[in-house]
Amino acid sequence: MTSSRDRWLALNQQYLMAALAEIHQVLEQRLGQSSTGSSLELSTIASEMQDPPAIEALCTSFGLTSFERQLLLLCAGVELDASIASTCAALQGDPRHPYVTFSLALSCLPDSHWSALYPARPLRQWHFIEVASSGSLTRNPLQISERVLHYLTGGQDLDMRLSSLVERVPIPQSLVPSHQALAERLTASWITASARDRLPVVQLCGDDSGNQWAIAARACASLGLNLHVMPAHVLPSAPQDLETLARLWEREAALSQSALLLDCRSHSDSSNAIAQFIEKLNSGLIIANPDRRHLDNRTLVTLDVHSPTTQEQEYVWRDALNSMNADLNGTITALVSQFNFSSPTIRAICTETQLENESEIASALWNNCRLRSRPRLEDLAQRIQPAATWEELVLPDPEKQLLQEIAMHVRQRMTVYETWGFASKGSRGLGISALFAGLSGTGKTMAAEVLAHELHLDLYRIDLSAVVSKYIGETEKNLRRVFDTAEQGGAILLFDEADALFGKRSEVKDSHDRHANIEVSYLLQRMEAYRGLAILTTNLKNALDTAFLRRIRFIVQFPFPDATQRADIWQHIFPTATPMQNLDVHKLARLNASGGNIHNMAVYAAFLAAEEREAVQMKHLLRAARVEFAKFEKSPTEAETQGWIA
Repeated sequence: MTSSRDRWLALNQQYLMAALAEIHQVLEQRLGQSSTGSSLELSTIASEMQDPPAIEALCTSFGLTSFERQLLLLCAGVELDASIASTCAALQGDPRHPYVTFSLALSCLPDSHWSALYPARPLRQWHFIEVASSGSLTRNPLQISERVLHYLTGGQDLDMRLSSLVERVPIPQSLVPSHQALAERLTASWITASARDRLPVVQLCGDDSGNQWAIAARACASLGLNLHVMPAHVLPSAPQDLETLARLWEREAALSQSALLLDCRSHSDSSNAIAQFIEKLNSGLIIANPDRRHLDNRTLVTLDVHSPTTQEQEYVWRDALNSMNADLNGTITALVSQFNFSSPTIRAICTETQLENESEIASALWNNCRLRSRPRLEDLAQRIQPAATWEELVLPDPEKQLLQEIAMHVRQRMTVYETWGFASKGSRGLGISALFAGLSGTGKTMAAEVLAHELHLDLYRIDLSAVVSKYIGETEKNLRRVFDTAEQGGAILLFDEADALFGKRSEVKDSHDRHANIEVSYLLQRMEAYRGLAILTTNLKNALDTAFLRRIRFIVQFPFPDATQRADIWQHIFPTATPMQNLDVHKLARLNASGGNIHNMAVYAAFLAAEEREAVQMKHLLRAARVEFAKFEKSPTEAETQGWIA
């Protein structure tokens, strides 16, 4: 069965050829030649078409006169029909001139007028035709734009100059109710304003571009418009280049019935170019921002886009997984609790997982969610691959139990906050925050690894000393980026060296003190609202403000290990594949060292033994201990190392 698109293409081709035949007939009559003319009336062909022929749609959209229409067709004709090009050459008395000139058009086509070549008239304003730059204006060759030629023949490809700058946004299968309501508000704002000269600019504010794109695409589809997205960072800074781009897009919007989504999330230093570009556009324009933007000279409709509710996300998961629901045994609830995805992302993850054909579908879904939500924080954070387990973590039982309860809080977050309704009591304090306090090397980072391994989550270490900036407002900006980027998947955030920001706050003496307190308050606020686990580490708990400590849900002390605990650490420090000979963990435990120091010594000794092609022995560990202690300008005492070697 022939599709409606295929039928339109065939009829549009007939119509275009008939229109070109009419133009050719006019030229032949000018030469005094007889012509058979068009075999079909244009009106007959058009009556069979559901949508107007491309040439007539273009004339209506851009307001071309009868003469401008014929001139554009003539320029198309020399590209599509060699006989028309030959006739043009004959009319100009030179076989080397098989092209159209304005002089030729003025003399041959009916209703001709000089105004057609004015820069402000459509043919030149929208660059439908280009005039060669040298010689006489009326005798220079005229050439039709490649994009316009393709359009007249039914082609849908974008102008090549735009194809690398924009991409088509697919129409989502469906929207969750809260987002469908926003799409309808967007549609209504344009319908209401359709009689005005300019449509209002619609601003979608939110952190997730997937949600913004889906809402915009659905709204545009309901208006019969395609949607293309352009990242703001591609906007040129030079005013002339910006003008050219705006004119190019305006033409494309009319030709392809499209609206533009300008994504300003990564605009960097393009604010001025963004404002100028927005001012130049009259066609449908949507801008996607994380925050509200203000425009001086345009009507602006702002819609705040929030993530789908947990109930909406659960519905999308179940709908996307379809018949697999019965095999998941509560996995969907866990996914909704941990990850915060847009509807298109949820459906994409489900499709990827089904294509992988994994036997353990629940774990495959979780892993794909974790990978999809992995934040890009390379310049502010280090991703740690969690490998440590509870068995390797040596801590007193009360502290270990507290860590296990932290994991329990993360697992049961959905049940308590959503199912049991605690979230309805207010958003403050719903985040799970912890402070790990202890001397360097006592296991704080390892404990975070154990939690990440237990919960199957990514772990990111953020060095607060690198995040804190001397420039006012920059620290808050860096912190916001960390939380916003990690929010989607609830990765565990380990803020190392909290003392860099959370020392005891003094009274405000100047603007820098005031902003420092604002930065502390901002971090506390974000930790309390973060849907994942945020951990702070400090070597000096007593130096922290008690007002800050009251807002932390868990405080875990990491004591310096005693001899029994050190023996336990030594017992598990070497991998099972490491060759060992006559190691005495009780003698090693006499050495007053933290778990971090013990790890360093074990690795150093392993290298010594490998170089000597021997198993790790006490002599290697004695050398390693001396090197490790030398870092702190100390030496192991005789009592600590007595009996290590004969």
